[in-house]
Amino acid sequence: MDENKKIKCHNCVHFFITWESDHPYGCNAMNFKGKQIPSAIVLRTSGKRCMLYKEKNKNTFGKSFNKSCDES
Repeated sequence: MDENKKIKCHNCVHFFITWESDHPYGCNAMNFKGKQIPSAIVLRTSGKRCMLYKEKNKNTFGKSFNKSCDES
């Protein structure tokens, strides 16, 4: 990954949104939730970029969503 490229957690397979208003964002890889996007927390606390970022397959949602709609 390009060292200067900003990590966008929303594009990561480990990122999730919670129902908790105090901790709306989470990372399954690092097993935590927080008020800020996980990559920002990692950078602030460790001084390093997230090493566990893994980009989502952009077609995964579209394929499964379309498949379930077609079966109805």
